[in-house]
Amino acid sequence: MDALASIRTEYQRYRRQVELALEQVVDADLHRTLDPDGNSIAVLLRHLGGNLRSRFTDFLGSDGEKPWRSRDHEFATLPATRAELLAQWNEGWHAVAQALDAVAAAGPDVFARNVMIRQQPLTVIDALLRSVAHTASHAGQIVLLARTFAGAKWQSLSIPKGGSAAYATNPTREKSPDAR
Repeated sequence: MDALASIRTEYQRYRRQVELALEQVVDADLHRTLDPDGNSIAVLLRHLGGNLRSRFTDFLGSDGEKPWRSRDHEFATLPATRAELLAQWNEGWHAVAQALDAVAAAGPDVFARNVMIRQQPLTVIDALLRSVAHTASHAGQIVLLARTFAGAKWQSLSIPKGGSAAYATNPTREKSPDAR
């Protein structure tokens, strides 16, 4: 299942990007926004964790929008420590890992099966690709916020400015997080 391996890799890539960005911000910056209506890193972590947990808990067997999920609550400005936010984040990723293992165990025809999200049928492959795109979108937001808050202390997560020629001689970041 090469498609599944690629999907796993992309999830790992975005997870790692966010976690490397988080290492570069102080706790107070987790709750900062760029404008009054904007999302903070904390809100985005809470939202992604909640979304992944909801979508991937019993991924093949139940609707991805669980009745216990409170999406609006994910976007509320709430006090939370870094440890609490990371716990929510990690719960989401645990659900993803379990779901992808279940997809792998279901065999090669699984991608054509339907799953439900908000009572709408999607093929497994469509649901996975949609989720990867959603994760990538919010990962980019988190990285942008972290980069902005870190300022001059920011360490590039990709090719640093002016470093393209040197990188081209050894393009290590093109390799996936799982060393494929």
